[in-house]
Amino acid sequence: MPRILEQGLNSIFRSRWGVAIVIVAIVAAVIGIGRIFADGSSSSPTLGSGSPAPAISIDPSDDDSVVDSDPPPEPSTSPGRAQPETVAYAFASAWSNHKGVTPKAWRDRLLPNSTKNLASELDGVDPAGVPADRVIGRPSLVPVGATVVSAVVTMDSGKLNLRLVSPDGHWLVDGIDWDGS
Repeated sequence: MPRILEQGLNSIFRSRWGVAIVIVAIVAAVIGIGRIFADGSSSSPTLGSGSPAPAISIDPSDDDSVVDSDPPPEPSTSPGRAQPETVAYAFASAWSNHKGVTPKAWRDRLLPNSTKNLASELDGVDPAGVPADRVIGRPSLVPVGATVVSAVVTMDSGKLNLRLVSPDGHWLVDGIDWDGS
């Protein structure tokens, strides 16, 4: 008799129907055990039910975001000092005037409108690598704050992007970036 039972079980486990019946039995057992240990409530938890939703106010005075929706303050200049647009134009003109001058003479022309940090970065730069020969447009300014301005100067072969700073009301170029497109 055990041999007949063994052959019957072997044939069941070798067929697709037998495997399917065993899988259904295992799934039913898991579901049954789950229901035994469940608390009996039929409601399922909702997404985010563990914490309340954030309160949103339409009152602008309640806004505590990092991004400021107000426009940046206008750049301020000390009396008797050049405006940021003038400084950007003067710097761009001196930067593009690089033919037939020594690196020292070229750098000396940039120094009056440069911060100490930029002046040290320009030390040893060969002006022959300057990709533009002349300014062809007025600088366009984008105020970042009362003491920081971005200026874009259109040159004959691209755009010169300048970062101007004015911690004491005297505007100076602090950064240069070239856009050859």
